[in-house]
Amino acid sequence: MSFARRDVLKFAAGALTVPAVARADAARVLRFVPQANLSSLDAVAGTQYVVRNAAAMVWETLYGVDSSFTPQPQMCEGHEASADFRTWTFRLRPGLQWHDGEKVTSRDVIASLDRWMVRDTMGQVIRTRLDALEAIDDRSFRFRLNRPFTKMLFALGKSNAPMALIMPERIARTDPFQLIRDYVGSGPMKFRADEWVPGSRAVFETFAAYQPRPEPADWLAGGRRMNFDRIEWQILPDAATAGAALQNGEVDWWETPIPDLVPLLRRNRDVVVDIADPLGNLGSLRVNHLYPPFSDVRARRALLMAASQPDYMAAVCGGDDALWQTTLSFFTPGTPLYTEDGGTLLKGARDYAGARKLLADAGYNGEKIILMVATDLPITKAEGDVTADMLARIGVNVDYQALDWGTVGARRAKKDPPGKGGWHIFHTWHAGADCINPAAYTALDAGGAKAWFGWPDSPAVEEGILAWYDAADAAAEKAAAVAINRAAFADVVYVPTGFFRQYQAWRRDLAGVVRAPLPVFWGVRRS
Repeated sequence: MSFARRDVLKFAAGALTVPAVARADAARVLRFVPQANLSSLDAVAGTQYVVRNAAAMVWETLYGVDSSFTPQPQMCEGHEASADFRTWTFRLRPGLQWHDGEKVTSRDVIASLDRWMVRDTMGQVIRTRLDALEAIDDRSFRFRLNRPFTKMLFALGKSNAPMALIMPERIARTDPFQLIRDYVGSGPMKFRADEWVPGSRAVFETFAAYQPRPEPADWLAGGRRMNFDRIEWQILPDAATAGAALQNGEVDWWETPIPDLVPLLRRNRDVVVDIADPLGNLGSLRVNHLYPPFSDVRARRALLMAASQPDYMAAVCGGDDALWQTTLSFFTPGTPLYTEDGGTLLKGARDYAGARKLLADAGYNGEKIILMVATDLPITKAEGDVTADMLARIGVNVDYQALDWGTVGARRAKKDPPGKGGWHIFHTWHAGADCINPAAYTALDAGGAKAWFGWPDSPAVEEGILAWYDAADAAAEKAAAVAINRAAFADVVYVPTGFFRQYQAWRRDLAGVVRAPLPVFWGVRRS
């Protein structure tokens, strides 16, 4: 773990030596400690959860998934679908306006969806079936498709990035592979770019003209009623500092307290600790499929033979065994598509000798393997350290590169050779809410150059994903998931490192904090 035991003792002793954080003395200000530094606000061009979490306050989607994963109208008033699901017509609800006072129109929607479809897995499927996306009038627009697409509402309302966020046309015209530089949205909070200090602070202010939907809020659906004038994100990568600030009331809510500190936090009567998301997360060891040795499937299978999920999960969750479980699946445990078919190489005792042989068969001869480790995130730091040890055990010459998460996020997108600015391996994790089916599962995409970072190329996985999209019933969806899981293990799209849940912690005078795949700020209030 990156959090030293001596830091736990310092934390338990009090915060007298901890740098001060401005106290939350204003009843209308919420101070929040996010999981990582906010280096961008573009949840279309990138997939970092911290970016998604911030963007969801500033921009909205046409639909939003609720806690049952049912998409509900959000920016839309409603829709009509043809009997063959080839024509989808939508109408925006009245009163939508941008933070600069301009009205939201269908032109903005079309430009936003055009940009999103380039980057998102579901958007790319829609794009292959699209004859036209056209404005009918200022509030109405239509998809005309050449093949049925039954999952349109989920695509427009899902919680994972790239999200189908609706932006003003001028912003949405930004190249989808370039970050936006203008942060005007129509959501309940305005981003204060003038107060943004990357690595230190990000500030959001209530948009007074925002009109919430009348329904109760439920995850990304319903009325987003804000009870604070300002939400201030305090970037505190040191766990001792963040924990002490929460205990002292200098911050109100900590997104990801590490397990080592949870017993201490629970002793404080002014602090509440709970599971953040019941659907948990899938840990991920991601390799670069473009370059040796991992361009050879035998080298990727060697990692499956050597990777120990209990080791990874013990490092991530400390001694809290209730937080994690091993899994032989790319799908979220306990959900309808979960299957362990094909996961044999992850099961049982680890075979380091067999892994060495597979690496040699793949042509590996001691070259440096670049392991990018985001050391400012406890999850990636813990898993990166386990991987460094595992690679050494199977004879790999490891180039351990300690970086911050923002740098990993930028560098993992580069397709340059590893010795010229590229990489071989990095760690991340995927929210269980994103892994319940192939639709929201960017990391499962195996379409080669168009796939997510690492660029896996598995026609069998892609065939299974298309079969899931075209499935007529639950049985056909499950059959497709079984085929996907087998193919994803055979071709090693990535290495699952285990399933784990995380805690969140907040001051007891906050009410309305919910369990969800992302921090839901609407509805949170001082009690």
